Amino acid sequence: MAGGGDGGCPSAEPEGEAAVACEALRLLRIEPSAVGPSAGRAGGAARCSRNVLRKRRRWERVLAAKRGKRRQERERSRARRAEGPGAASRDGGRAPAALVKERLLEARASGPRLCVDLGVADRMSLKETSRLASQIRRLYGANRRAQKPFWLCLTEFVVGSLIYEECFRMNDGFSNYLMDTTQESYLDLFPLDIIVYLTPDSENVLEDIDPKKVYVLGGLVDESIHKKLTLQRAQEQSLQTARLPIREYMVKNVNTKNYHSETLAINQVFDVLSTYYETRSWPAALKAGVSSGKGYVLPDTVK
Repeated sequence: MAGGGDGGCPSAEPEGEAAVACEALRLLRIEPSAVGPSAGRAGGAARCSRNVLRKRRRWERVLAAKRGKRRQERERSRARRAEGPGAASRDGGRAPAALVKERLLEARASGPRLCVDLGVADRMSLKETSRLASQIRRLYGANRRAQKPFWLCLTEFVVGSLIYEECFRMNDGFSNYLMDTTQESYLDLFPLDIIVYLTPDSENVLEDIDPKKVYVLGGLVDESIHKKLTLQRAQEQSLQTARLPIREYMVKNVNTKNYHSETLAINQVFDVLSTYYETRSWPAALKAGVSSGKGYVLPDTVK
C-alpha cells in the first residue's frame, strides 16, 4: 500500500513541504522526476514540454497558496495569544457578529428607530440614486459598529424601483442586512405623535434623542437641490420636525467659496445621531458628522 500510492515520490525525501510537493505533483499527474534536478540528465530539454512547464507553474502556485494559508493561520494564532486568555470571556465568549446581532435586536425591541424615507427617491437621477444606495450602505455599516445602535427601516422601498435595484446591485449581502425594509410608509407603521422628521429647514432644534421616538431622514442625496422638500412633506403629513443643532454649537468658517450648508448626507446625519446617543455630547457628535467642507467648524478649532 505504501509503495503504490505515493506516485513515485522518493522515500528518502523529508516530510513537510516536500511531502506537500509530492502530493501536489501526484494530483496534477506529474512525475516528480519530470521536474526534479535529474530531468535534464534523463531526457534533456526535449522532455520539458509546454504542458509540463504549465503544470509546474500550477504546482508552484499550489505550494505558494498553501504557504500563505499556513502563514495566515500562524498570524491568527499569534493575535489570539496576544489578546490573552480573558479576551473571549470579556464578552461572554461570544463572537463579534453575535454581539452585533444582539445589540441590533435590542434596538428593535426598545429603540430608538431611524427610518429612511424613500418616498422621495423617485425625484433623483440614476447617478444620485446610486449615491444614495452607497450612503445607505455606509449608514448601515456605521450602525453595526455602534455600541448603542438604532433599529433601521427603509420605508416605501418599492420592489423594482430604481433605488431598490441600486441597493441590491451596489451592496453585497444587502438581503442579509439586519434592518426592516417595507413598501409601506412610516405613516402606516407608527403613530404620528412619535414620528420626528429630521430636516435642515426645520425651525425646531433637536435637543435630545428619545428612544421612544421614530426619527425619519429624507432619502435624498446631499447634492440634490430640493429646497425645503422634506420640510413641506413633513408639514403636509402633520409631523413634528427638527434639525441638527449645527448653528447652536458650530460657527461659520471662512472659505474661498463662502460656502456654508447644513444639508448633510444621510450617513453623515446618522454619524451625528449615533455619536450623540453614545456620548450625549453635541460638540463631539457634530465633529463626527459635519465635515469642514460644509463650512461649519467647532469654535475651538477656529484659528
